[in-house]
Amino acid sequence: MKKQTAMQQLKDKIQVVIGEMNGELNSYQSGYKQCLINIQNDIDLQMLAIEKEQMIDAYLEGESDADHYEDSASRYYNETYGGDK
Repeated sequence: MKKQTAMQQLKDKIQVVIGEMNGELNSYQSGYKQCLINIQNDIDLQMLAIEKEQMIDAYLEGESDADHYEDSASRYYNETYGGDK
């Protein structure tokens, strides 16, 4: 099993809460559920990519020859955290 970043863990926790919200929902609960779905979509569409870029940038800052290590940083992220999921 791949490790998870903090953002991937947050997405999974949101999914659990969404899954627990079943049956008839009042308007407040329905709005809350939709908000969670919207956050989860933002995580998928933007935040995971931002997090990946931040991790790669941090890795590159620690290396003296950044051009040489950029591919290995991206490869490390993909192998450790499952790529662009």
